[in-house]
Amino acid sequence: MTKPTTNDKARPRALITGASAGIGVEFARQLAKRGYDLVLAARRKERMDELAGELSDATVEVVAVDLVTDEGVGELETMLRSGSIDLLVNNAGYGTFGEFAKLPLDRELAQLDLNVRALMRLSHAAAVPMVERKRGAIINVASAAAFQAIPYNATYAATKAFVLHFSEALHEELKQHGVTVTCLCPGPVKTEFQEVAGLDPGGIPAMAWMSTESVVSSAISAMRSGRAITVPGAVNMATAVSSKFAPRFITRRIAAAMFRDRATGG
Repeated sequence: MTKPTTNDKARPRALITGASAGIGVEFARQLAKRGYDLVLAARRKERMDELAGELSDATVEVVAVDLVTDEGVGELETMLRSGSIDLLVNNAGYGTFGEFAKLPLDRELAQLDLNVRALMRLSHAAAVPMVERKRGAIINVASAAAFQAIPYNATYAATKAFVLHFSEALHEELKQHGVTVTCLCPGPVKTEFQEVAGLDPGGIPAMAWMSTESVVSSAISAMRSGRAITVPGAVNMATAVSSKFAPRFITRRIAAAMFRDRATGG
């Protein structure tokens, strides 16, 4: 689906993965207001078509893809390698909660493929033409979970740790070429994430929750400032900082105590 607009050639173009819900939808709304044309990529085409209908300020292309598959990632890689994208937002991802040994392995492996492998492939496909033309930006969505090991959320936290470290390294490599890489590390956000992951959000303190609007605004501001990392919210920032200084055996035991009952239904 494509909607025409005026002065297309003067507008930058952003590709957003996971654009059918939550943070991805908010990225689309805020970037359209900031003058971007958009490519929305996710599995649920109907939702993206509905979102595209809202974004009267932008030309919007909808691409229905499953980024767990090689074919889905390959379709977006082709678009990115063409050099037509100025900003890549790697937002697609999901989490699982529970005892790792009791979770279905195929879903854990698919989580790894989406959160890590697809993100890496799309980052590479975007970076090559961006480096060549000496401009561009990548926003990789990680999580406040990236800063420590989290029992009962083992695979998700590990994948987001990869995203954080990978993004920091790319930030240093690519900034000399005029390309910005920013890692967004939000804490709890009221989206479909908790339902999909099977997590009861009831035990999360109210002060830790952030809106999608403030999280995305933080990411865009960090990108425009050339910052490598943004952790929206004072509580989430404090948690991320404290995890660097507390002994690791303490942080993982605290996390285990916090998540055990909510992740196992105890």
